[in-house]
Amino acid sequence: MDIDWKQVARFVLLSRELDELEEKQLVPDKNPRADLMVKYQFSASGHELAQVLLALALDHKHDAANPYYRSRPFMLASGLTPREALASGMARAGSMSEGHDIGVSFNMPRRKRAVALPMSGDVGSQYAPAAGWAQAIQYRARVLKEKDWDGAIAVACGGDGSIAANGFWAALNIATTLKLPLLFFIEDNAYGISVPSNLQTANGNIAANLAAFGNLKVLDGDGTEPRDASEKISDAIQHARAGNGPALVRLRVPRLKGHTYGEDARAYKSDAQIAEEKTRDPLPRLKNFLVPQQLSEAEWQGILSDAREELSQALSDVEKNPLPNPRDAAKNVFFNGAAPAHGGLRAENALRAIESAAPQPSGARINLLDAIRKTLQIEMQKNLRVLIFGEDVGPRGGVHRVTLGLQNEFGAARVFDTSLNEEGIMGRAQGMALAGLLPVPEIQFRKYADPATEQINDIGSLRWRTAGKFAAPIVARIPVGFTQKIFGALGDPWHSISGEAIYAHTIGWRVAMPSNAEDAVGLLRTALRGDDPTIFLEHRALLDTEPARRAYPGDDYCLPFGIANVLTRGDDLTVVTWGAMVYRCLEAARAFENRVSIIDLRTIIPWDRETVLESVKQTGKALVVHEDTLTGGFAGEIIAMLAQQAFEFLDAPIERMGALDIPVPFNVELMNAMLPSVEVIRERMERLLKY
Repeated sequence: MDIDWKQVARFVLLSRELDELEEKQLVPDKNPRADLMVKYQFSASGHELAQVLLALALDHKHDAANPYYRSRPFMLASGLTPREALASGMARAGSMSEGHDIGVSFNMPRRKRAVALPMSGDVGSQYAPAAGWAQAIQYRARVLKEKDWDGAIAVACGGDGSIAANGFWAALNIATTLKLPLLFFIEDNAYGISVPSNLQTANGNIAANLAAFGNLKVLDGDGTEPRDASEKISDAIQHARAGNGPALVRLRVPRLKGHTYGEDARAYKSDAQIAEEKTRDPLPRLKNFLVPQQLSEAEWQGILSDAREELSQALSDVEKNPLPNPRDAAKNVFFNGAAPAHGGLRAENALRAIESAAPQPSGARINLLDAIRKTLQIEMQKNLRVLIFGEDVGPRGGVHRVTLGLQNEFGAARVFDTSLNEEGIMGRAQGMALAGLLPVPEIQFRKYADPATEQINDIGSLRWRTAGKFAAPIVARIPVGFTQKIFGALGDPWHSISGEAIYAHTIGWRVAMPSNAEDAVGLLRTALRGDDPTIFLEHRALLDTEPARRAYPGDDYCLPFGIANVLTRGDDLTVVTWGAMVYRCLEAARAFENRVSIIDLRTIIPWDRETVLESVKQTGKALVVHEDTLTGGFAGEIIAMLAQQAFEFLDAPIERMGALDIPVPFNVELMNAMLPSVEVIRERMERLLKY
């Protein structure tokens, strides 16, 4: 590849001088002004050359990279300004996150070079989203026939410590099985904070260990030697651009400073090791490579002087940046009307409108399972950007058969099976959404989502962390709860938990739990045409049972989130519930005709405070019933609101019912003892009515 070595020198020197400026003037023990302090300082000294060479080579309009916390040289060479870099470290307005995220967790829409996907503070979580972007490149080029995506690649950057993380191996499996245009860019400085690389991977060399890995080009080089580093990077990029599958390049670099400023590396490095690392500083090696062959000494000094002047001006400018407005602290948790630069369909004007809130029922009653399938089918017919994936969702149609037949209709590029790795499923979904697709991942059971917790948290906070520049709207379908068979209820600790309360506490996600086919259609379609990530919980006991059957409400029916359904109206008690407990509460209330109002919440985030509050003010009594465990269940949130806003209207203590604080038992009698039964709910209603 053609290399502008003067540009390389400029960005390497700019990065080194920026580190020096922060370490000498701006860290807490050097700067008395808290508003101009760089509280976290992660030096990139020793890493600069390799990162700058990579950044300058990513010149395709749809290239994207997912950097990590030591990637500031890459960011500077990709278009980040020194003023933005300083503002980010100081948590001032004008930073890449507007003070929301730490200063080295960058994000950046495309400027001069690659899109910088939102960095995460979770080590290793950057890999799977990069794989998702790489798969989106293939999809947009091959299926959507968007030729301007041909030749683009995705890059996942990380240190040697990150290769031990689940996310690395998830992405490696995704990229190699699908032959994706993905480059794993590993900067091996031999330490993960203080842990040596031989404790991260066998013999401390991931390139050697992966030499025989299928469908992967592996390169090993010296990230401090200009010629070797540039050749290895060029070779890897050309391999991925040509459609030959993924590549991994490991470049050995020294970490010349501690993990963060103030750390004494002598606690785990010998003096001899520290001295040896200094001999491998890429800056003097770059100078020796360029001067006098390509640059004169005066030109080199001129570049250095310009970098210092640029930083001095940037520091002067950033002092004028205001601090973030405290009133904006909660801004961008959810979509607020402004389209992001990247992520979801709105950014490219491809989002379908949310239409009628009035159902148009037709035909025979269908079960909840068929309602979900038909909604997915209709939306996939109308929107080529919708993709469904997960374990066994292809020919088998999912373990609950919800996606049965969809692969035959839409093909394996749009409905496909994945490896057994939930981190990879959700991380891939994030990358696809950032690349302008609408991923609909399925997690087979609620318990199986636990390995994906890191990615789920990152997806939810992504819009907020990037100050609205990025978003990842996805619809994650998750079956929950016990199941109802012809011979009775079944459950166990691994397939039957409800567990929705934890998602209510997961920032940035909308959460739906429909109790019938009509609501499932409306809520799912609204989610598929929405702007925020949504967790769509499908109760297993309702998928194919009579109570949840309804007539199909039409191909355009959309049900807004946050609108509860008042199923019965009574004068003396309000019962708030959702999911399978709806039908137990309805059965229990038959003994108290016209006395009990039953409210099906339908969505947990957002939830309909107004309807609940109005009903409780009228009845004076409230009972909340859910299948999730009692302690920390979502009933507590509802009750807290009622205690605050309806206290003077109450005629009895507010009560709640939930499952026992135990895993779901396999034995049916034990499971029935765990869950609120119709009989126990009826007894609690009667007690409150008599209070």
